[in-house]
Amino acid sequence: MPTAGSTARLEARISTDLQALLRRAAEIQGRSMTDFVVAAVQDAAQRTIAETEVVRLSMADQEIFARALLEPKKPSPALKRAFTRRKELLAGA
Repeated sequence: MPTAGSTARLEARISTDLQALLRRAAEIQGRSMTDFVVAAVQDAAQRTIAETEVVRLSMADQEIFARALLEPKKPSPALKRAFTRRKELLAGA
């Protein structure tokens, strides 16, 4: 992770139309174009990461998940065999 005082440079080639659009949006918000672009990119990055790291469940799914944690079902014979086989395979490794 970069330290609080460290900076890096980012360069990108964009069309003149996109540049005009960014400049107009920055002016509307009273920001420099650089500040506007950096804030927009940061927001997009945070949303992208959150979408992949955060699991959202409906209320019903939350209840099912909590119930499974609080009241786990007994392992089936097939699952018991699988764990036994896994233990055997790992012991031989």
